[in-house]
This record gives sequence, structure tokens and C-alpha cells, in this order.
Amino acid sequence: MQFDHGGLQILDDEECRSLLATAPLGRIVFTDRALPAVQPVNFVLADGDVVIRTSPHSRLAAAARDAVVAFEIDAFDAAARTGWSVVVVGHARAVADPSELAALRDLPLRSWAPGEHGHFIRVHPEIITGRRLPEHGTDHRREADRAEA
Repeated sequence: MQFDHGGLQILDDEECRSLLATAPLGRIVFTDRALPAVQPVNFVLADGDVVIRTSPHSRLAAAARDAVVAFEIDAFDAAARTGWSVVVVGHARAVADPSELAALRDLPLRSWAPGEHGHFIRVHPEIITGRRLPEHGTDHRREADRAEA
């Protein structure tokens, strides 16, 4: 196991991808009018990509066309002070190919928000990182410092 300087466990690529498959909701970070924007979205994984369904007229649909975005999921237990977080960075693209759209419409992905949601965005992970909070009372900062020495 590896730990960062803050004492958080660094998750490997395989565990990050496994955790991505467990979360029903995430947050996509994109640029809207030259400013960072964050929006909660439900999603599914398809062939390793994060797939989001939104309105074709949404600010997310407009901003995420061929743009670099970040996507984050997490789970925390406040009482136990444990949890994890996974961040994906990659290019987002609007899906336009009719056969690909037909396949995505068959996925178990229905937007939680009201309204029309016939627009699909695919985010291909280019960078995946993850961290896990250690069990309460465990301090791995010294281990991380020793590993670097």
C-alpha cells in the first residue's frame, strides 16, 4: 500500500475503476463562461467511459463538447471518519453516431432531473486517481515520508 504525504492511501487504477462502478451519482467539473462549474449527475460506465445523459440545451451539454473535464465520485462515513474519492480527467465528447446513440439509450441510465434528456456525453478517462481515508487513528504520513527517503 502506498500513502501520500497527508496520510491518505493512494488507490491503484484497478481499484479506482472498480469503485467507479459502484457509485450512482458523481460530479462533473467543466468550464462555463470561463469559470469552473460543478454539477451533480447520475452516470453509468460503458466500455470504461463515464456516460452522462443530459438535455441537449443544458449548459453542461454546451460546455462539455470536446473539452477536458473532471469527474469525481466519493463515499464517506462521517461517524467512522472513513471514505474514499476517485477523480477522472479526460476529454468529453457529445455522442452523435446513430448506432452509438442507440446502444447508449439501452443502458440503464435515466436522468434524475426532470425534462428531456436525449443528449449523451462520454468522458474517456485519461487520468484516474483515488484516495482512501485510513481507519480512524491510523497515521501513515511517517510511512509516506520514509518511503520517499
